[in-house]
Formats: sequence, C-alpha cells, structure tokens
Amino acid sequence: MATANEMHQQHRGGSQRGEPAWDLALLYPRQGSWTESDYLGLSSMRMIELTDGSIEVLPMPTKAHQRIVRFLFLLLQRWIDTSEVGEVFFAPMPVRLGPGRFREPDIVVLLESGSEFRGHPQGADLVMEVVSPGEENRRRDLEIKPVEYASAGIKEYWIIDPEKAEIHVLHVPQAATGDTAARYAVHQVFRGDEAACSSLLAGFQVAAREVLDAAG
Repeated sequence: MATANEMHQQHRGGSQRGEPAWDLALLYPRQGSWTESDYLGLSSMRMIELTDGSIEVLPMPTKAHQRIVRFLFLLLQRWIDTSEVGEVFFAPMPVRLGPGRFREPDIVVLLESGSEFRGHPQGADLVMEVVSPGEENRRRDLEIKPVEYASAGIKEYWIIDPEKAEIHVLHVPQAATGDTAARYAVHQVFRGDEAACSSLLAGFQVAAREVLDAAG
C-alpha cells in the first residue's frame, strides 16, 4: 500500500478535473490512524463520527428527517421544562462513548450534568436516532449503534424508523446498568396511534403516528 508521501509524490502536480482533491485528502490521517485530537479538530458542515481509528461521514439530513428531529426535541424540551431536570441537545453534538469512539445521535438527553471530554458529553442518559434511507444507514442505527450505546452506559435508545413506520424503544435492564457488556432489551415497538413511552423519563410519551407525521 502506498504511503502518504508516495501518494503526495504521485499527485504533486495537483488534481485533474474529475479526480479527487488529493492535496486536501492528504491533510488528514489515513483511515485507521485517526486520533481523538484529529477528530475533534475537524471543521465540517457534515456530521462525522469516529470509531476504531476511522471516520464515518454521515448522510446529509433531509427536511423530513430534520422535521422529525425538531418535533422530538421540542417535545423533550417541554418535558424537561416541566420536570426541571436535565438538558436536551440535537445534532451536531458529538458524544464520546469511550476511548477513540464518538457518535452523533440526532437527539441527546442528559439528566445530570455528567462528565465531559473537551466540552463534549461523556455518554448520555437517552439518545434518539432517525434512520436515514439506505442499507448502510439502517445497519448502523439498527445493529451497530445499539451495541455501542448500551456498552457506553446509555440507558435508553429510541430508533425512529420512517421506512417501517415504527419506533423502537430499547433500554438497559436495571440489573445490567454499569456493565460494559450490557445489551439493550426491547422496551416496546410502537406503531400507529400507540403511545411510544419512555422507561426512563417518567410521563414522557407521544403517539408514534404524530412523530412520523411530523416529517410532513
């Protein structure tokens, strides 16, 4: 495999039309070599995650996606205002799951101030993801992130799946709280007029149809 210097020598004349911007790419580490400092030093309009020394560039959200995120954020903010506890954030907001691993949930709920890492939350209490179309995106939100979020001690994970018209609410069983090998149990899958409810936020609930209809 060519080294970064060899690649630079090969493309030192600059990129030709239709080619990648080689000089720009060479400003960054190679996949597998990214550190937390490299990741946190990025400046981009795209949401980017860090895992196992490699970065993942997430798809640009659509208006429908953002409408759902906005609807849930405002609903959660009202719950927090009433409960007088915690904070809720929306992406971009990198959450550190552990050494060398950052994810950007669509919504992050922190019931207490908790610990931080360079100004970013170290874990969370509840996170939500609105699943974007495409096999890779579905696998990331439905298969990979549940394992990572549970292992990071995030007690509850909501997956809003517009394609299937359903909301999955996953939670870490009380007995497994604090266990780095913890896995989520399915609290419930909600559809239609069923009220999706939280096992963590007392009294927080919303009809699945209302959330999905927010997409417009």
